[in-house]
Amino acid sequence: MTKLLRFAKKHAVLCIAALAALVTCFFVPPDKEYVGYFDFRTLACLFLTLAVIAALRNIKFFTILSRRLVVLAGSLRTLFLLLLAITFIGSMIIANDMALITFLPLGYFALSVSKKEKYAAFLFILQNITANLGGMLTPFGNPQNLYLYSFFHIETGEFLSIMAWPFFFSICLIVLFCFFVKNEKLVLCDDYSEKLNVKKALLYLALFALSLLIVFRVIDYRLGIVLIVPILFFADHEAILMVDYPLLFTFFFFFIFAGNLSRIPAVHALFSSLLGVDTFLFSTLSCQAISNVPSAILLSRFTDNYRALLLGVNVGGVGTLISSLASLITFSEFCILYPTEKRRYLTLFAVLNAVFLLALILFVKLLGLA
Repeated sequence: MTKLLRFAKKHAVLCIAALAALVTCFFVPPDKEYVGYFDFRTLACLFLTLAVIAALRNIKFFTILSRRLVVLAGSLRTLFLLLLAITFIGSMIIANDMALITFLPLGYFALSVSKKEKYAAFLFILQNITANLGGMLTPFGNPQNLYLYSFFHIETGEFLSIMAWPFFFSICLIVLFCFFVKNEKLVLCDDYSEKLNVKKALLYLALFALSLLIVFRVIDYRLGIVLIVPILFFADHEAILMVDYPLLFTFFFFFIFAGNLSRIPAVHALFSSLLGVDTFLFSTLSCQAISNVPSAILLSRFTDNYRALLLGVNVGGVGTLISSLASLITFSEFCILYPTEKRRYLTLFAVLNAVFLLALILFVKLLGLA
């Protein structure tokens, strides 16, 4: 029983998704139309990308690269800018949650060896915001992007044009907040001696490039599974085991939940009318209550305005602690490292996220992007 409760606490969103799917099954009994709920291409792309990233993490590729970059920082403000830049770029390439899992420990390492741990909460929250917003530009940067990109068959050029302005505005906001950090001198000493396995790094980078071609629809995802999975199995079978399967099953259950809701006439009419009033604002606010990935899957069934929906579920990634799964990862990591500073973290988190959320909503509205 204890293990079950621990699992439910750790994977709350997955459990809620499973329960929601089960409840809707009573209103829409399972039939042959259920098969049409699932976006198998999205699930395959997500699985392959996560597996390759896990393999790269296992050879310390990102850690070795980023630690060497951090050593170059000469001041605290430069350190912040560098760490946030690494997280920002990382979220565009390896997804926001993976970027945080990889680079949050680096932030802790940098502050601890430079005796600046009083800035930990501020850095962790900015890294979290950076990861959520940095991933908005690319189809594979955030899980909800990958889903919407596939579900609505959005062209890559159009996707980039939709997200470009809020993306660059986010960069400006993040850089601005770095100037609240004192430009104190610091010295970082890196005694990390582990060497990079170049052969494996080149192999995994090639597989990562292949997975990106699948995301961009250059290569069929079924061919990708046939090629990537066997290679990874022999090169590093642990990488396949390390895939975030709870995230994949969260998608699975929300596909059922969203599909069933869309077949209930009263629910379909309600959601369609609400999204018809303001798709961007409604989707942004829904993220604050049920997180951005479930919002994207659910609301995609009730609107064709993918532009506003895409903007909404990305902007909505900042805000409450549950607006993005990545935010829960950051909070959990911070609590492990600084268990006595939870209240301070949550207060600062609420203030900073509220500022970013309001600024981005106003930016999108004033420019008429949605």
